[in-house]
Amino acid sequence: MVTVLRVHLPSDIPIVGCELTPYVLLKRTDKSHISDDITEFNPIDGHFLRYKWYRILSDKKVAVCNVHPTEQATLQCLGCLKAKLPVAKSYHCSPKCFADAWQHHRLLHERAASALNENATEEEEVFGRFNSSGSNASLSTSQSNPNLSNANSSLYPTAVTQRNGGETWVEVGYTKIYTPTADDVGHVLKFECTVIDVETKLTVGSPSTFSTSRVIPAPSPIPRRVIPVGMDVSRNIDFDGRISSAMTFSVLSYNILSDAYATSDAYSYCPTWALSWPYRRQNLLREIVGYRADIVCLQEVQSDHFEEFFAPELDKHGYQAVFKMKTTEVFVGAMKNIDGCATFFRRDRFTNVKKYEVEFNKAAQSLIEAFIPSVQKKNALNRLIMDNVALILVLEAKSSNQGADNAGKRQLICVANTHVNVQQELKDVKLWQVHTLIKGLEKIAVSADIPMLMCGDFNSVPGSAPHALLAMGKVDQNHPDLAIDPLGILRPLSKLTHQLPLVSAYSSFARVVAGLGLEQRKKTDPATNEPLFTNCTRDFIGTHDYIFYTADSLTVESLLELLDENSLRKDTALPSPEWSSDHIALFAEFRCKPRSRRS
Repeated sequence: MVTVLRVHLPSDIPIVGCELTPYVLLKRTDKSHISDDITEFNPIDGHFLRYKWYRILSDKKVAVCNVHPTEQATLQCLGCLKAKLPVAKSYHCSPKCFADAWQHHRLLHERAASALNENATEEEEVFGRFNSSGSNASLSTSQSNPNLSNANSSLYPTAVTQRNGGETWVEVGYTKIYTPTADDVGHVLKFECTVIDVETKLTVGSPSTFSTSRVIPAPSPIPRRVIPVGMDVSRNIDFDGRISSAMTFSVLSYNILSDAYATSDAYSYCPTWALSWPYRRQNLLREIVGYRADIVCLQEVQSDHFEEFFAPELDKHGYQAVFKMKTTEVFVGAMKNIDGCATFFRRDRFTNVKKYEVEFNKAAQSLIEAFIPSVQKKNALNRLIMDNVALILVLEAKSSNQGADNAGKRQLICVANTHVNVQQELKDVKLWQVHTLIKGLEKIAVSADIPMLMCGDFNSVPGSAPHALLAMGKVDQNHPDLAIDPLGILRPLSKLTHQLPLVSAYSSFARVVAGLGLEQRKKTDPATNEPLFTNCTRDFIGTHDYIFYTADSLTVESLLELLDENSLRKDTALPSPEWSSDHIALFAEFRCKPRSRRS
């Protein structure tokens, strides 16, 4: 005999496109407890479980606030309707909600003519349009479209059972896992789990059920535009219209915020449902795929999420994946939670000809053995062993992508993806890690005439010693960061130089004199030409993420626009329901210089 003791969802807020996986606890004949999925094909103790999901249709149609999607909407912006924006974007839960969101909301109106939202038609079918002559109308049942019913569009054969109180149950799923669709928005879902006798196929006992909150649409941010910074800055580029020519390629760098760090304690201002991994992974995937980059460098990717989600999902979009997990000398916890750097590249554009894995712990151990006195070795190990890594790939452009200037010649590109130590008090360790990585890249540069990229979260603000080393090729010996060097690992200071002609891609906005790039200059620091922020939480706002490139072999053609601090922080910091990381993605399109023109 198998008995269902408990069924529940880890989160009761269902979101369109995010899998719902109930937890089902069972008691067996021997009184042991299990939570396995028991199907007709693998019964236990002569029984299996039958699952059903229902959409509950009530007499009252409910619209939800687009800013606070767990709240019922009471106001609607008619400007959104006139601009033919997705109708879900027009709803607000209160006048204060609408007023607070206006600075961000008006951008929707301003971009309505150019921004393309593929879900507009679908969302309008779900919500209908309200007939009101007021500037902001209060919602009521009489205003909603009486013909709204999406039951016929269910992916599953429907089994409708009438219930008391004007409710109708529409069967929408018959497996344990269910992914809400646009048809479910505004409705409550009911999960039913029944024990079935494997021989008689009869029900044993009463079904165990639970109901969710109303399904909400997946919040979507305002699309970020790609801004040209090359010769023709008058054009505006979208991701669909961008064509990768023979000598151009695009790179995305993004710290996606590991699930292990995305806790309510750390990000109390973010709704718990928006911190859940089932929601965040879908939101991140939509964003990453939408940029259509040729090369994608991600940081804080958990090892299990790489294997089970990102690698297979991005494979569907034509990407090959390479992963380097952090080392484990310091890490305490489940191995699956260890994060690392993941690099993806389009199989139709590149092949991987070489991979280098940089483990800063190994370099630290070699340094300690060679130069640190015995009495200091323990302290040195505690200070330098930090598990950080870098992943370096040498990619070769496929022959069809070579272009006329390089016909018959190999076009190689070296891409480094790293995540430098986060502890702000270890300024010497940060600088040492960056210097170690650069010296490794210099060795590759000596062996081949190859364009180079350094992408990642360097956990170093503009003007810091690591940033100066990257951007200026040296660190001023009077730099205040150099005062912290208890182990003497930065000595002599004269060694803190390199010969790579590295330039920060986003500093290109400072050189734009016309076009859309001018408005982006306001979002950069005039002293360093770097973005004002790439990391935005309640506790910190600043720039830690960069894409550096070798300026003798590459030029920047376009950049992903920067986000505006005020609009982000009006309601909340990052992560948020719209943006699922505490960092923002950086994207740059490059053009390879012909070898004959390199200097």
